[in-house]
Amino acid sequence: MISITEKTLQDLQFPTVLETISDGCNTDIGKEKALQIKPFRDKEELMQSLMQTSEYVSSFQNNNAIPNHGFDAITHEIKFLAIEDSFLEVGSFRKIANLSATTNVLLNFLKKFDDYYPNLNARASRVELTKDIITAIDAIVDKYGEIKDNASPALAGIRQNMNLVRGKVNQSFGVALTQYNGLGYLDDIKESFVQNRRVLAVLAMYRRKVKGSILGSSKTGSIAYIEPEATLKYSRELANLEYEEKEEITRILKNLSNVIRPYLSLLIEYQDFLSDIDVVAGKAKYANRINGILPTITEERRLFFREAYHPILYLNNKQKKEVTHPQTIELKQENRIIVISGPNAGGKTISLKTVGLLQLMLQSGILIPVHERSETFLFDRILTDIGDNQSIENHLSTYSYRLKNMNYFLKKCNSKTMFLIDEFGTGSDPELGGALAEIFLEEFYHREAFGIITTHYSNLKILANELPYAINANMMFDEKSLEPMYKLALGQAGSSFTFEVAQKNGIPFGLINRAKKKIEVGKVRFDKTIATLQKERSKLEKTSLNLKEEETRAREESKKMENINTRIQQKLESYQELYDSNQKIIYIGQKIDDIAEKYFNNKNKKELIGEFLKIVEIENSKRKKATPKEVKAKVEKQKEIIAEVQVKVEEIRKEKKEKKLKPVIEKPKPILKVGDRVRMLDGRSVGSIDLIEKNKATVNYGIFTSKVSLDELELVEAVKK
Repeated sequence: MISITEKTLQDLQFPTVLETISDGCNTDIGKEKALQIKPFRDKEELMQSLMQTSEYVSSFQNNNAIPNHGFDAITHEIKFLAIEDSFLEVGSFRKIANLSATTNVLLNFLKKFDDYYPNLNARASRVELTKDIITAIDAIVDKYGEIKDNASPALAGIRQNMNLVRGKVNQSFGVALTQYNGLGYLDDIKESFVQNRRVLAVLAMYRRKVKGSILGSSKTGSIAYIEPEATLKYSRELANLEYEEKEEITRILKNLSNVIRPYLSLLIEYQDFLSDIDVVAGKAKYANRINGILPTITEERRLFFREAYHPILYLNNKQKKEVTHPQTIELKQENRIIVISGPNAGGKTISLKTVGLLQLMLQSGILIPVHERSETFLFDRILTDIGDNQSIENHLSTYSYRLKNMNYFLKKCNSKTMFLIDEFGTGSDPELGGALAEIFLEEFYHREAFGIITTHYSNLKILANELPYAINANMMFDEKSLEPMYKLALGQAGSSFTFEVAQKNGIPFGLINRAKKKIEVGKVRFDKTIATLQKERSKLEKTSLNLKEEETRAREESKKMENINTRIQQKLESYQELYDSNQKIIYIGQKIDDIAEKYFNNKNKKELIGEFLKIVEIENSKRKKATPKEVKAKVEKQKEIIAEVQVKVEEIRKEKKEKKLKPVIEKPKPILKVGDRVRMLDGRSVGSIDLIEKNKATVNYGIFTSKVSLDELELVEAVKK
């Protein structure tokens, strides 16, 4: 599907991305595979790779984390198993068993959580799951990588005899040690090991008095290392048994190798599967670091990268704790070529490289740092001409090399191509080189290729303005400080700010004026007009940002008002319900009062019961029997209300505690006397004191009197004041 040259990969610094991904892999094979990542040729394979990485990224947040898939490479073991009649060492079998166990665990996990990881499970489903390899190895080799005693009856017998002989060796040596130590023949260290055999440390002067075999001496010659004669016989017997053990282990390993050899292709598949998952994990870790996502991939010819970051620049700036400015770039059928202009060091090349590198990463199965609403389609080719590419070996100048590159572009460029050219037309006479660059741009345009170019040439800016499906863009500069803002603005060409930047860097004004006179007046006016327009655009941008902030604030206020309005409406509804309920209770009360009065007059119980039942039946007829669902909903609602009340109670308690902590200055209470006009602290009705007894006062309200504690009363005059 896609054909991308090594030059394009180097121009866009793709190997740097792969090195970072490789560092995130756990295994050596995974690291090597990561460095070999290339753009996919088949769309279906590409989408599977992207979805697998996206699923692995999701495992960092959910509770079903993918289990460990690290392993020790068995490349050496695979080569040996491929040779007939060869056999592996015992440690190799432990590595093979661990590899098989890790694969089985991962296969079972992905099958169990297919809903979470469908694409990873699709890759896993191509691998056969078997426990036969582990069972065969575990029967022979223990978890420490040693041959088990019961690996064969012969080995069990040999090792049993070896243990008996070792016991005899130790016993006979102990007797000799006691005997010769008692005679004073031994050095202070008494014993040592030579050639892995236990020996007596005999003083050189007594070496002829000790029966045994001399196996060595100390550096000074003062000590002779002698194996006692009694021990020597058993040591020879032990050596014979050790030889028999070695022969039996070799036979067992050969048999086990023959058992495992039929699974050779499966072992290769296991290693390949785990290393593939390791690469996916490396890409997922990288995506996590750069906030990479999977944008929408469409069939429509449109590239829209919103808030796109250059990943290498983003990570470098993150390490330095500096800000990275995102760019929003759109290429579509109506605007398929963007001509970016503006002063140097403004970010033109980075913007161009950002688009190329992100597209290249995406088509290589790597998630990219863009906004989730971004989208793009897949290109068959990505052509680049970035930087100074002088070729010393081929004796090519910069311009000759660029012309050769343009010739290649003309051969390969079509509607499924994206081209990226930095400093288009440079390297030759500005007038002649600019004219040739104009012709190339027209040719790319007519072939309906998508592309981004950066330039300082005015004729290319004018051409982009004249072509219906091309568009100018500029890297914005602050009109006052002439500092780059690192923001791409579509729709308008940018000034190079040649003279302005020169003046800012201290070039004398007189020299700048002389330079202006050297060139055409129209060109200066054209560049000045562009610079003026760019300044105006910068002002408009600031105004637009202010308006957006105001709009955001207005929306927030509107939402607050809506919430307040909703709460008021809810309160009104609840008050209406309460009023209706009270009216109903008053009506029923009046009815019952009328019935009670009738019964008081006629003492007719039957009529009383009949009237009462009539009221009950009328009220019951208005009620609806709640369904189990409604009852359940009511209970849930009550629980919610209780929870809310508890929260409110906690808040009130906190407030009370805070109030208690604050010192309260109490006002002196007035002394009340008979005749004073007073009212309750939490009431509105005003009355006068008729009588005061102890701490209570009788207050006359006109219609009725009430006994109230003096502490709960306040003077009306005091309130007014």
